[in-house]
Amino acid sequence: MKILIADSMHPSLFGMLDEQKWEYDYHPEYKREDIKNALPGYDVLMIRSKTFLDREMLENAQKLRFIARAGAGLDLIDLEVAKALNIEVFHAGAGNRDAVAEQALGMLLALFNNILRADRQVRDGIWDREGNRGVELMGKTVGLIGYGNNGSATAKRLSGFGCKVLAYDKYRDNYGDAFATESSIEEIQQEADVLSLHIPLTDITRYLVNEEFISAFAKPFYLMNLSRGEVVKLKAVTEALENGKIKGACLDVLENEKIGKLTPEQQEVFDYLRASDRVVLTPHIAGWTHESYVRINEVLVEQIQNRL
Repeated sequence: MKILIADSMHPSLFGMLDEQKWEYDYHPEYKREDIKNALPGYDVLMIRSKTFLDREMLENAQKLRFIARAGAGLDLIDLEVAKALNIEVFHAGAGNRDAVAEQALGMLLALFNNILRADRQVRDGIWDREGNRGVELMGKTVGLIGYGNNGSATAKRLSGFGCKVLAYDKYRDNYGDAFATESSIEEIQQEADVLSLHIPLTDITRYLVNEEFISAFAKPFYLMNLSRGEVVKLKAVTEALENGKIKGACLDVLENEKIGKLTPEQQEVFDYLRASDRVVLTPHIAGWTHESYVRINEVLVEQIQNRL
């Protein structure tokens, strides 16, 4: 079996592949055309987020059996085309779920306890205890949309804070467990103090969180998005922050993450978010830990083994 690794990967991968006696070529420098031209000679493509794998990329890769995505999302792969070409696609969601869950809790606690603002103030010589009085996570109701790897790992950690967790997953049945109660979106909108998104980007989920969705919540809530930026319409979020419907937001992802190339409207929204003390922003790093960098490799190699 011959593997093309077309993205930067942790060097632990090479020892794992050598142990299996699989042949591989490591080309993190490859661009789209390089990958397209090379693919016909390989059985497996390992990739992170380099390019969209569409029919143009895949139709001549007649040997290709597997696409292994070093991450959780599959929105950069045309799954229908892959299926038609008998190419199996899998991801490493189990490899970074713990890192995502820890990031989610870290962002939420930073928001609830004004940690970022308080840190800046103390560094500037301001000692404002009352102005930074926090909110406790204990006893809050958290709604999770998406209850796969990341959602379930997040629920497990929330349980340690005494939260009531409601979970909705369109693609699963009977998934309630010790950490979350199976619920509908409507139940989440009625009860949640916090909404956390753990869903892929699809035609159905694109801009799921918009003005209408937000207005359906029975009470003001906190929003967390550690999934994909385009699941949330950020203009609707800024409007809800203004009118009090959203009390605060933790955003690891944005609609347009090329923040040097924003449209005028996107720039206006981004300027509002970055100026707000009620918003915690990180650069798409949920799941991006030293440990998950290695664990993703382990998960991908194991999945290839299980399919041979």
